[in-house]
Amino acid sequence: MPERHLVSTFVSLVESGQFIEALQRFYHPAAVVWENRQKSRVGLDALIQNEHLVLNTFTSVTGQAATVLIDGENVIINWRFEFSNDSAQVSLDEVAVQQWHDGKIVHERFYYDPAQLRPDADRSAANDDARAVASP
Repeated sequence: MPERHLVSTFVSLVESGQFIEALQRFYHPAAVVWENRQKSRVGLDALIQNEHLVLNTFTSVTGQAATVLIDGENVIINWRFEFSNDSAQVSLDEVAVQQWHDGKIVHERFYYDPAQLRPDADRSAANDDARAVASP
């Protein structure tokens, strides 16, 4: 079971924007991560490469843990992330389900509504369209 202080340190790193350091310190070298229903990423190098891709796409990435639950080797975190650049802002509310072993994350799966990944302007237009269709 991961000790609460380890999970708290992991969360603090993410919340302070130290995403790569969080990966390096807390993910097992052979960790497997699934993004919703997409193909998994396997291994720390692949996780770091993906994180660099995200960080290079956006000028600002912030995250806040709304809820953290620890049950044995399982940790569940409800994350709220904001991604922005000159042309888009994306808010993502997701749940990460992690399996820890010996103080490292070995498996992680993210669950979220993929519609959240559309920039705010696209979602607003879609909501306006939906309201127009629903209005009598």
